[in-house]
Amino acid sequence: MTRIRPSQDADLPAITAIYAHHVLHGTGTFETTPPTEADMTARRADVLGKGLPYLVLEGDGGQVLGFAYCQWFKPRPAYRFSAEDSIYMHPDAAGRGLGRQLMDALVAQAQAAGLRKLIAVIGDSGNAGSIGVHRACGFTPAGVVRACGWKFGRWLDIVLMERELGDGDRTPPVDNAA
Repeated sequence: MTRIRPSQDADLPAITAIYAHHVLHGTGTFETTPPTEADMTARRADVLGKGLPYLVLEGDGGQVLGFAYCQWFKPRPAYRFSAEDSIYMHPDAAGRGLGRQLMDALVAQAQAAGLRKLIAVIGDSGNAGSIGVHRACGFTPAGVVRACGWKFGRWLDIVLMERELGDGDRTPPVDNAA
């Protein structure tokens, strides 16, 4: 049995290791050097400091099988109701439907945090797993930016997908930080 919960400081070694695997072996992120645990700690603190969700999916034995969070799409305050999501799974957890469960939980918590739009910036237009998880969770295509990243000796696209949350753009947001 797995469970999804808010991340904790004790999860950071596992989060760092999962992300390092994707940096070194995948095209879902365009980072080329794995961040340190201190870097990941600071990134998580920034997300949580904005009142945004940072979740982990925990396996039967308590091991972290994946993590997901969202961060303002851009740093300017006008973007505070639109966030970019990120999700990374341990390689042993891929293809078991766990990513969809984690993304569904992230969507629910992002909406509860007052966000109105989630934006997926998916590295590599051939990243069928991430594109499929986002599509299954209600994201729709928003475009492709061709050949904007260089990794592993080749040009990579990014796929943009979006999902409206709550009332979307039909009503003004509750604004606690104008």
